[in-house]
Amino acid sequence: MKAAPQAQLRLLDLQELDASLDRLAHRRRTLPELAEIERLEGRLTELRDAIVAAETETGDLQREQKKAEQDVEQVRARADRDQKRLDSGQVSSAKDLSNLQAEIESLQRRQSDLEEVVLEIMERSEEAEGEVSALRADQAAAQDELAALVERRDAARREIDDEAGTTSAARTAVAKDIPEDLLALYEKLRGQFGGVGAAKLFRGACQGCHLALNTVDLNNIRAAAEDEVVRCEECRRILIRTPESGL
Repeated sequence: MKAAPQAQLRLLDLQELDASLDRLAHRRRTLPELAEIERLEGRLTELRDAIVAAETETGDLQREQKKAEQDVEQVRARADRDQKRLDSGQVSSAKDLSNLQAEIESLQRRQSDLEEVVLEIMERSEEAEGEVSALRADQAAAQDELAALVERRDAARREIDDEAGTTSAARTAVAKDIPEDLLALYEKLRGQFGGVGAAKLFRGACQGCHLALNTVDLNNIRAAAEDEVVRCEECRRILIRTPESGL
């Protein structure tokens, strides 16, 4: 393949622009905000699940408390009825009086026990509600932090995209100076060799694979016409000759 020396030199400009675009793309993919956003999104998922669980527990405790309070009220009402019977003097039998008094005492003990249950449930309910409040506060803080990170990520992306747009425009202009067949070869090699399709021959070494060329290969390059497109025998990238090539 042949191409004017100036067109070959333009490959170095194109390679530099492509390297810049690759760096920008890598920077865009690896913004530090991305890992933090992923971490926070995972944390928010955990918090949502924890809030649902805590709210479910709170609801269960509220129903349990209501049931216990109803039990207390039923026992209290029964004890009140028995006490009224006792106070009314309607029960005259000593045995019946004894049984009634025993029942009232039993109901009072039962009421006291149930009231303790209600208090215990109220304490647990208060703790559960406090847990919900704490989780919601953590959720709000995480959401605020996530919003700030998303804003920073978007700002960084806009900056990168603006720079990439300018670089892409410059690349388009440079690519117009390169023959289609040479450009196609360069693109093919770039895809094969990690984004580097053309490299400078500097002091007898390929700057693509960073290996020094042997004497035979250097002599072949020296003998090649200026418009001959030469390749590195080690990595097969296009070699660009300059005054610093050591030829």
